[in-house]
Amino acid sequence: MLAAVGSVAERLSRNIERVLVGKHSTVQLAIVALLCEGHLLLEDVPGIGKTTLARAVAQSIGGTFRRLQCTPDLLPSDVTGVSVFDQRTADFIFRPGPIFANVLLADEINRATPRTQSAVLEAMQEAQVSADGVTRPLPRPFVVLATQNPVELEGTFPLPEAQLDRFLMRLSLGYPSEADEEALIARGAAQSAQALAPVVSTEDVLLAVGESSRVRAHEDVQRYVVRVARATRSDPDVRLGASPRATLALHRASQAWAAIQGRDFVVPDDVKYLAAPVLAHRLMVSLEARLRGRDATTIVQSILDSVPVPVEPNRP
Repeated sequence: MLAAVGSVAERLSRNIERVLVGKHSTVQLAIVALLCEGHLLLEDVPGIGKTTLARAVAQSIGGTFRRLQCTPDLLPSDVTGVSVFDQRTADFIFRPGPIFANVLLADEINRATPRTQSAVLEAMQEAQVSADGVTRPLPRPFVVLATQNPVELEGTFPLPEAQLDRFLMRLSLGYPSEADEEALIARGAAQSAQALAPVVSTEDVLLAVGESSRVRAHEDVQRYVVRVARATRSDPDVRLGASPRATLALHRASQAWAAIQGRDFVVPDDVKYLAAPVLAHRLMVSLEARLRGRDATTIVQSILDSVPVPVEPNRP
């Protein structure tokens, strides 16, 4: 069945890269998040392709896509939904908000107030929404792709640590290469994300989610994941290290990445490849360290260099 996981990942990657040129590694990590039913924080400047990536993922799986433009006047009910009175039935009817989708793009999420940001916490962790005393499940798969501009900070509300911890990964697309940018001009608007046809179904994705979750990790590799996460908590430059949720996220992402590679077991290189995208945004780096030029990604890399790697682990 691992061949099916690889097939799903390959079809998704090929389809998404029809509209997102030169971002193969980012697309692959987005597929990892999809196979984990995890959420992505896309942090980059405007015009890079963050919205295109979100819509292309939704179009490729034939799922529902909703875009939420976050502004300071956005209310929690604008996200989760609201009950309205129906005069014909003399009863309240719940009208679902945009969060009831397979892929939700929360554009410039840090422009929403903390009250509105907190409206998506339950959805991101439990895949459900509680409103008017009723808990409603969200469709599966459910993935939040949130964007924020790291340059423009005026009028923004920094995401709280509790919310950052619910994002499986933080990614940055970066500017395209010269050749890729020339290809964008040559192609023009001939191909857009809205025009993409589905290449897999949501049922195929859920099957791949289940298969990838059964990828095995030797106890030495599991111990390596734990030691990497725990090392962030004792680093003198880190005020707040990775949580146990982050440990589980790193392990789960490693399973999905191994499955995409066609393996039924996790190797330390899987963990090392995913450590920075999974852990860096969860770390609270001290001011002194930032003044010295150390950021969270640098710290994670130094931890990977210092934590002993299991040598020739046996296949589970």
